[in-house]
Amino acid sequence: MTETIDPLQQAAQHRRQLAERLGEDAVAVIPAAREQPRNRDVEHPFRQDSDFRYLTGFPEPDAVAVLAPGRPEAAYVLFVRERDPQQEQWAGARAGTEGAKARYGADEAYPLAELDERLPGLLTGRRRLVCPLGRDEAWDRRLLGWLRAAAARARVSAPAPTGIELLQDNLHEQRLVKDAAELAAMHRAAGVSVMAHRRAMQLARPEIAEYTLAAEVNAVFQRLGGEPAYPAIVAGGANACVLHYVTQRDTLRDGDLVLIDAGAELDGYAADITRTFPVNGRFSGEQRAVYEIVLDAQRRAIDCVRSGLSFDAFHQAATRALVEGMVELGWLAGEVDALIEDGAQRRFFPHRTGHWLGMDVHDVGAYAVDGQWRTLAPGMALTVEPGLYCPPGSEGVEARWHGIGVRIEDDVVVEEGDPRVLTAEVPKEPEAIEALMGAFRGSGPEQE
Repeated sequence: MTETIDPLQQAAQHRRQLAERLGEDAVAVIPAAREQPRNRDVEHPFRQDSDFRYLTGFPEPDAVAVLAPGRPEAAYVLFVRERDPQQEQWAGARAGTEGAKARYGADEAYPLAELDERLPGLLTGRRRLVCPLGRDEAWDRRLLGWLRAAAARARVSAPAPTGIELLQDNLHEQRLVKDAAELAAMHRAAGVSVMAHRRAMQLARPEIAEYTLAAEVNAVFQRLGGEPAYPAIVAGGANACVLHYVTQRDTLRDGDLVLIDAGAELDGYAADITRTFPVNGRFSGEQRAVYEIVLDAQRRAIDCVRSGLSFDAFHQAATRALVEGMVELGWLAGEVDALIEDGAQRRFFPHRTGHWLGMDVHDVGAYAVDGQWRTLAPGMALTVEPGLYCPPGSEGVEARWHGIGVRIEDDVVVEEGDPRVLTAEVPKEPEAIEALMGAFRGSGPEQE
């Protein structure tokens, strides 16, 4: 894909779209993320709030954006940290109020210290206040204070908001459908993630630690300008039966599978890929039998990621394929329809088949509307990730299947016709996986 635009132009377009949704009787107040402590004198790497980045492109913590559609003097106002040479010597340059206007497109910009003084005036004259609520108690208290102050200033000709509408109810529907530039960013994140997974397949060996493969995956992300979109799962053997296994302290063993669930974030957009492959480069008979059931389920599911079908359709397709396979393997006994109706598959397939994907790895947007599964439409992006997991000690299942866990996950975009798989270049056919792993062992590293 070649569609790219300046991220600040993109943020301005997102603001215009939101303004059209809100109308001129509303004002939106959106906070940036705050820096979060990790432990004494150490903070987690800063990651901007997705809604704030989507609307502003502003990269600094603690800022507050105000969007007042139709306000003639300034429809877009930023409150930001002031320039401070001493602080900037330690933590890097700040935009300040002048930079917020000149570089980030704010119509007006003020120091954060003036927020309590100025914000009630920006609310006055608007009947609806749109903002996030319920995520941060301190923020909620400040919002109520600004509302009270705005009410005290209000006149007949200048009303004040009387209540709060949730930002997500207005913005997240907009974020759910990606435009061409957003999909291009997701394609780039997927490309980085593809390279990382291929690298992990090349380097997997018996007797190396799970964290060694995790380090290689993260190194590819960072070398290509990305970062982990979420903590990687690298799970050898029976650890793959723990859905969110992040310990990564075990050693990979000859004869086991390893499951890697990892994706890069690049330019604010995430990828999310899972592959399961043999540590020694060759599937055993039992491993291949389970793997091919999951692969068939994923193929059927991807074929249901189509405009006009429901969000549940691809999950139902995967579930049927998995239950048919489990009956064939002897993990379940009975009629397929009855087993699905009873939920028998949840013992070995306890999760749904996918989730929205975008700026957040579990991206925003309702899965159901008015009690009905949402209908898929072009521009929506999601994961397709069926799996089968047979933990050690599973009663009623032959011991030869115990400890096998398989998940296969790709990133898929809904289009007018066939779905587009962004992550297809990571091998998932058993023969292709074995060929990649065998070729690397025989002739040296694959060129990235």
